[in-house]
Amino acid sequence: MIEIKGLTKSFKGQVVLDRLDLKIAAGEVVAIIGKSGGGKSVLLKHLIGLLKPDAGTILINGVDITSVDIHGLRNVRQKFGVVFQGSALFDSLTVFGNVAFPLRERTKLPAEAIRENVLEALEDVGLRGMGNKYPAEISGGMKKRVALARALIAEPSIVLFDEPTTGLDPLILNSIHRLITHTHRKYRFTGIIISHEIPEIFDVADRVAMLYNGAIIQYGTPEEIQKTDNPFVKQFITGSSEGPIETL
Repeated sequence: MIEIKGLTKSFKGQVVLDRLDLKIAAGEVVAIIGKSGGGKSVLLKHLIGLLKPDAGTILINGVDITSVDIHGLRNVRQKFGVVFQGSALFDSLTVFGNVAFPLRERTKLPAEAIRENVLEALEDVGLRGMGNKYPAEISGGMKKRVALARALIAEPSIVLFDEPTTGLDPLILNSIHRLITHTHRKYRFTGIIISHEIPEIFDVADRVAMLYNGAIIQYGTPEEIQKTDNPFVKQFITGSSEGPIETL
């Protein structure tokens, strides 16, 4: 589904991604962990073509998105859904309008079909009867659910989650993780989650990639990551202040 080879990116002489390699199979949920400012969000922006690498390739179903024209990139982007860190809802639209937005923009579905799809999506994320509310009238956890419903409404084959539980209390955090697992079982999308939630993210992901100094230094199942002998990974997942990583 996704294969990244030698991805390199620098900003003003500072290397953020350094010949990064990563391969993600169709239908997997992969968590990318690592210290703040380590390049995780920069990697996500490359995956949807918002940034051009200095070197390397990104293959989505065999298509190198680093070399396609704008039309080809637009076609690839149709495969993606994105759940942004701050939910990124439109304040002027209702919950219904936010979820309906991708269908109204991308498809020619009649209004009744859009309505049925939106109501089903809201049902899937536990927001039945909330369609007439505005973002300012709902909680942070509900906003995350709306963002997830909007990301899934067009049935994307790939969903990117940019720190989807940032700022949530532990109960709501775990409910969002359970929701991601539930919707993944239903839609079978390929998921990439940027997360700092250790160890909670291990219950959601099929595989975990540790990003450090611009490269993936370990990639494996949650069990393999937790049993690692790599001192950088071990320090990060235990939250130890002693070890090779000076600043987290």
